[in-house]
Formats: sequence, structure tokens, C-alpha cells
Amino acid sequence: MEMQQVRYFLAVAKTLNFTRAAEQCNVTQPALTRAIKQLEDELGGELIRREGRLSHLTDLGDRMLPLLTQCYESAQTAKVLAAKVKSGDLATLAVGVSITLDVALLLSALAELQRAFPGLQLQIRRGNGMQIAEWLKNGEIELAFGGALGESWDRLDCWPMFSESFDLVVAGDHELARINDIELRVEVLRKERLLVHSLQDGSELTLASLEQAGIRTDDAHEVSCNRDLEALVEAKFGVAVLPHSTFQSGELRHLPWPGLDLRRTVAVYTIAGRSRSREASALLNLVRSADWEARLVA
Repeated sequence: MEMQQVRYFLAVAKTLNFTRAAEQCNVTQPALTRAIKQLEDELGGELIRREGRLSHLTDLGDRMLPLLTQCYESAQTAKVLAAKVKSGDLATLAVGVSITLDVALLLSALAELQRAFPGLQLQIRRGNGMQIAEWLKNGEIELAFGGALGESWDRLDCWPMFSESFDLVVAGDHELARINDIELRVEVLRKERLLVHSLQDGSELTLASLEQAGIRTDDAHEVSCNRDLEALVEAKFGVAVLPHSTFQSGELRHLPWPGLDLRRTVAVYTIAGRSRSREASALLNLVRSADWEARLVA
């Protein structure tokens, strides 16, 4: 099936007249008729019943009309899209972001990227370290942002951005937020339910490490969405242990806790030796040149 045959059929379906359809398509009537006959042969039945100057669609033609219309429009859209990509007017950049890294930290760099490439289409994929590593290997993303990926290999390039602690995160009006003596928090904490993200990186934080620090994990609430986790902490369904930069909102309090001596390094990752798009290279340069220490303090 050729798009030219489909275009001719759609023109006849609209005008119900072979002569006018041929004029619209800027071809001779015999050429148009021949192309539609080839389409009918391929589809296995008559699409248009010819009755002198007037024509009408057969039952098969009626059934094929919406499908062939969609087919033709999709082909035209694909053609326009391909032309934009070829000319540089439209590009796609796929990046992976750890579920525990707030994308707000990347907004300044992404805004600069958007100004430099107005036609850029961003694809941001959330996952844990193992998922992000697999996406990088398979070429599904060009850059990744997050903590340790859980594995390393020769072709993995890594540029550290900043290092941070893990904090106890509670609602702003939670009783733990009002206690000044950090040692007392541990005693109160034993009574609290834990909230955990089902996709949280095991390479960064394990339930065993929380147990050793005095946090019960046997009855922890489990969610698979960042917003759900944040909402449940705000509603005091429990407490969470998260990186310092995560969920920095006015509704939550981050409490440093010496009992959990754990830190992570957030980095940007790429595959060494793999060709990068100009957009990915620009974003990488923006992130590497940023003063992350000053930005986190601000």
C-alpha cells in the first residue's frame, strides 16, 4: 500500500467524483483510477462504486475510510516530524532521574537548555539505580542523575555533583519536630511507623541499616509514588528517612539524626565512548559547571 494510493482514495471519498479528485491531486484521471484499482486489489474488494459522474463508497470503502484517513494523517505527521528533526528544529532528550532526587534541583540547567533549544522535547524517566543503569546500557536514556547506580562497569562515566546526608523527615507539626534533644528523638522514634518508597535504592538505604539505627521496619507503610509518600508524611501517617535535598517544602521538617550515619553522592552519569546529542552535551556541561554547594545552601 502506497500513501499516494491512499491520498487518491481519500480525495474520491470526499468529492465522490473521479474527475474532481484527479484535479485536486494534480494527476490525470486514468492515473488516479489505476492507483485506486491497485489499492482495491490489495485490500481484496471494491472501495468505490462508479455510477457515471456520481460515485459512492461501498461497504468496504465505508469501513476503510476512517482507517485509511488515520493512516494517511499519521504518515503526514511523521513526515513533518522527520523534517523538523532533520533540520534541528525538534529534538528529544531522554534522561533518567533517581526517585529520591527532586527534579527541582535540575530546573535551572533545564531552563537554560530550553532557551538554547526551544524545540527540545524532554523525556524524564524515574527509577531506582538498577533501572537507570539498565536504561543507560540499552541507550534508552543519554544522561542519568542520582546516587550510586548499584553497579559499575568500564564504560560508565560519572561526574559527582554534591554529597548529602540522610535525614529523618516528619510533618512540620509532628512532635519529633518540637523536641530539641536529639537523643530523645530516638526514644520517641521507636513508636513511629516508617514510610518507605517501594523503589528506593537498596544501594543507598536498606531496611537493615534503619533497624540498626533503631527504626522499626516490620510494619512500614509502602508506597510507589513520591507525591503519595510526601502526602502521607504531611498527614503524619509516619516518618521517612530521605536524602537531605528531597522534599524540601514548608510542610515538612528535615531532622539531622546522628543515629543514622549515612551519606550519598549525587552524580550525573553517561556512557563513555557513546556519541551524545548536542542537547545532552549541553545539559552535561551545565550541570558540571554549576556551583552545587552554593545552590543547596540557598
